[in-house]
Amino acid sequence: MKPEQNQQAILEQLLRAARATGADAADALIVGNVSASVSYRLGKLEDVERSESSDLGLRVFVGQRVAFVSSTDFSARGLSALPERAVAMARLAPEDRFACLAAPELLAKSIPDLDIEDASEPAAEILVERARTVEEAAMAVPGITNSEGGGAGFSRSAIALATTNGFFGRYAATSHSVGVAVLAGEGTAMERDHDSASARHGRDLESAEVVGRRAGERTVARLNPRKMKSQSVPVVYDRRLSAGLVSHFAGAISGASIARGVSFLKDRMNDQVFASGINIIDDPHRARGLRSKPFDGEGVANRRTALIENGVLKTWLLDCASARQLGLTTTGHAARGTGGPPSPSATNLYIEAGSVSADELMSDIREGFYITDLIGQGVNPVTGDYSRGAAGFWIENGKRTYPVAGITIAGNLKDMYRALTPANDLEFRYGLNAPTCRVEGMTVAGS
Repeated sequence: MKPEQNQQAILEQLLRAARATGADAADALIVGNVSASVSYRLGKLEDVERSESSDLGLRVFVGQRVAFVSSTDFSARGLSALPERAVAMARLAPEDRFACLAAPELLAKSIPDLDIEDASEPAAEILVERARTVEEAAMAVPGITNSEGGGAGFSRSAIALATTNGFFGRYAATSHSVGVAVLAGEGTAMERDHDSASARHGRDLESAEVVGRRAGERTVARLNPRKMKSQSVPVVYDRRLSAGLVSHFAGAISGASIARGVSFLKDRMNDQVFASGINIIDDPHRARGLRSKPFDGEGVANRRTALIENGVLKTWLLDCASARQLGLTTTGHAARGTGGPPSPSATNLYIEAGSVSADELMSDIREGFYITDLIGQGVNPVTGDYSRGAAGFWIENGKRTYPVAGITIAGNLKDMYRALTPANDLEFRYGLNAPTCRVEGMTVAGS
């Protein structure tokens, strides 16, 4: 019998055995994955791959001692060995006074339908056609000289979770994707760019031809970049990159980072962190959202949450352990795999759209920098210091003009967030999303 055919019975059997072996509490989950991918380069099919896997994880509590075991063996013999092994490991583990299951009153009582599973898997021929088309469209753009390849993929993940305090829930989610990376120019004057799209349902996936053409046009636009002298100017983040600012914010308000005191926002609860008028939302129940899920990794009921309201920080991202450490209640943001503890994580996180267009956002900039590419990971999560390599276009008199490269942008996220203005062009293309964003007074270091 395949595990997905009897997931609840398998999990409940494991939990009963764990209790009988000496565990005071336990939870268990099954994660099943199916993935298929195709790669296409220079007009030739390179790879067609498909994989399937099922993993099982068991967490047991003996007093305040915790252990984790995982397995891919779903045989009766394999399942029967896990609880005893886990309890034996827990008895040898150091105490963790913050580890716990979620309180029963916090557990999800119903599982909302978020429409995140496509019932049909695309045939390999469809993936091949998407990969072929996305590369062909990119290579057809005048000025494109080479390709790193086009690709298309499909995946399905199924999650089932059970706890000894009465929770059982399961859901499945799918993802369709297409993307390409190409090069323009010759020799040392070559430039590279890319584009991609993804969606829960195949019929929502952006056209491979549109994605490919956009990748080619972006690449050609980067040819013959200039360098700029060092100066302080307004910086505008293309919406393809502005989600990175949201990602740094999510890391800074993770309960685990706050509890350890390693976040530049650790003392800023209920403070003005962003400019007035800015709202940042996390919504796990967004229909067809790329990070939507009907309950969190501990079975806790999750919900749409305003993290920033009118610029003010309203909450941390908490799982049960970080909430207990901080003397708070979980916000339903636990995420987990089969081999380790839950940890806080955002779902569909986004900055709400502003009131002006991207063109209007730039209209009064005499000189500035429009960023289309970022390089490196130069962010200090403790201090908020920010320094990244960047490329894009110079802004003159409110308009994007010539391409620039070899630039470093620098600032501090605390100052950047207060000086950030969003445009009105928010699109939900990724798990983390933001509109085009302007940040005042950043240091641009060039030649």
